[in-house]
Amino acid sequence: MRNTCPEGQIDRGVRGFEDGGMSEAAPTTATPRRSGRIFHRVRIQAQGKTHDRKKFKETCETVVVNAHGGLLILKHEVNNGEMLVLTNPLTQEEQECRVVYLGDLGDKGQRVGIEFLTPAPHFWGLEFANELSSNSVN
Repeated sequence: MRNTCPEGQIDRGVRGFEDGGMSEAAPTTATPRRSGRIFHRVRIQAQGKTHDRKKFKETCETVVVNAHGGLLILKHEVNNGEMLVLTNPLTQEEQECRVVYLGDLGDKGQRVGIEFLTPAPHFWGLEFANELSSNSVN
């Protein structure tokens, strides 16, 4: 069976995550993504300020990642545009990021989309398809 979706596109039928399930996403016709998305669950440490400006530090989990950021489940409520620092506990690498999406609150927390201030394709410990093709050009 052959994959007929464009590389890295996730569009319909994604449901049933432990955090209460993702809502079905409408297909997009916007500009292509800068890097492919991968469903990858990994524990990371996040720190920043909550919506009421109190500092927090928590261990959270990713749902989807790419070279430019990802989607996390945070227990603390944050504001759109807030700056966070993520730490990968396996490598101790830190990345500054900006909150660019706030999803609905669920039993395990809130879905929070983040964007790295500078692309960090190796932060998640994965290789991304778009990165591989650009690295192979000399």
